[in-house]
Amino acid sequence: MKVKSGDFVMPGDILGVSEQFLPDKWTYDDEGQIKAVILGTVDIISSKKKVSIIPSSGNPAVVNLGDSVYGEITDVRGQRAMINVQKMKNIDRQLALPYMATIHISQVKKGYLEKLTDVFKIGDVIEAKVSKIMGDNLDLNTEDKEDGVVKAMCTRCRAYMVPTEKKNELYCEVCDRKERRKVSLNYDCQKQLD
Repeated sequence: MKVKSGDFVMPGDILGVSEQFLPDKWTYDDEGQIKAVILGTVDIISSKKKVSIIPSSGNPAVVNLGDSVYGEITDVRGQRAMINVQKMKNIDRQLALPYMATIHISQVKKGYLEKLTDVFKIGDVIEAKVSKIMGDNLDLNTEDKEDGVVKAMCTRCRAYMVPTEKKNELYCEVCDRKERRKVSLNYDCQKQLD
């Protein structure tokens, strides 16, 4: 497929190869293939050998280092928790890419943490800061007080839990169960990410 300036492309469309172009705005290098991130029009700057996309409608949100994001814990294994990033904090636009992220046990809180399952459970919604970006994969950090679990369900009955007076503890009003989490100062069992 040979693309030229003005061509309309969709996310994932191949625009060229890395020997031909350098990826610029709204494009990325996927193992040597330059691909479109968003729906829009191709813009090739021949003198600089760069290719970019002009968005067809409002710019989607792109995650940068230090940004705060919300995501759902999809798995907790050994020393890493896997997160499906769903939204950037304070930005209503849709994300440009479907970001997947991880949090290493050393990035959860200051000090020693014996088990990651003591602070995160599958299904928890967290707020975290982006500490590293590798394509559409992110490393996150929840060491700050406002970062951590912002919404959680009881592991027994799946009802939403409320914070207790005790730090990093949540309570299920349905089955009278208490569970530990790395609770954010912004915890809100009513939080909606959509």
